[in-house]
Amino acid sequence: MKGSRYENYDGVKNEHGFRDMLRWSRERRRNKKDLNVQIAQAEEKEAEKLKKNRESMSVTWIGHSTFLIQIGGLNMITDPVWALRMGVQKRLTEPGLPITSLPPIDLVLISHGHYDHLDFPTIKKLGGNPKFFVPAGLKGAFAKRGYTNIHEADWWDSFEAGTLKLTFVPAQHWTRRGLNDTNTSHWGGWIIENPEDEQSVYFAGDTGYFRGFKEIAEKHKLDIVLMPIGAYEPEWFMSVSHINPEDAIKAFLELKGERFIPMHYGAYRLADDTGPEALERLEKEWDRLALPKEQLKVLKLGGTFWPGGQL
Repeated sequence: MKGSRYENYDGVKNEHGFRDMLRWSRERRRNKKDLNVQIAQAEEKEAEKLKKNRESMSVTWIGHSTFLIQIGGLNMITDPVWALRMGVQKRLTEPGLPITSLPPIDLVLISHGHYDHLDFPTIKKLGGNPKFFVPAGLKGAFAKRGYTNIHEADWWDSFEAGTLKLTFVPAQHWTRRGLNDTNTSHWGGWIIENPEDEQSVYFAGDTGYFRGFKEIAEKHKLDIVLMPIGAYEPEWFMSVSHINPEDAIKAFLELKGERFIPMHYGAYRLADDTGPEALERLEKEWDRLALPKEQLKVLKLGGTFWPGGQL
């Protein structure tokens, strides 16, 4: 609804101000990190197979929160961002696949309006004639750029796309793209369900840990969970909006998913943690809890997971 200011569950807010930014800046100067080691690119990339594929389910990590997902005979992109800079900072890792090597895109799923999740220059370069599924409050930003096939969603709204059911689900976050538009658009995750094959993917978007994960599990059976693990440090500043690796696992267990694929790490320096640190913490906690190793699927950049086996 025009003029709305969206909120998290339980009134949770990101209320950090100028003093907190100064404190974080001082801490960052003292806490230098080695940025020479980065997340690796996949040794074998399957762009040609992906271009031809309209039958098998696949999940390919492009980087950050961008995935190419093939399911139900459709090609979709989550939070498409191929930008080589984010603000003043250069991207730390190249996208896993060049945007020109993608198959034609049928659906684009947007979690929220932050620039590292919604990049209009990238969207302009996508092939195909995609339908856009966006949070409430973002339709106007697409319409003024000439896009017409836009579906706007509030939490728990569902849509049909071919044989698929798409549901926009809660997350704990916030949004802003300009000086005066804080929380005038919504945020959330997307659940993609293919009833014909009983397959599902939960793309969590960008979120802190919150009680909504249990509610999502009550309403949906989840196979693959695409869960953020990065941009959590310093945790006194970030925890409201960005989940850390240990809590990401806690959320996965509450979601009762079958497979955990981590995301939102290693592409941009949005916080003080590094991609390798986030991944190390994730794997250490997974081992500490003695969780089944086959349930954790860590993709390299450009790597593809074929749940039912390759073509």
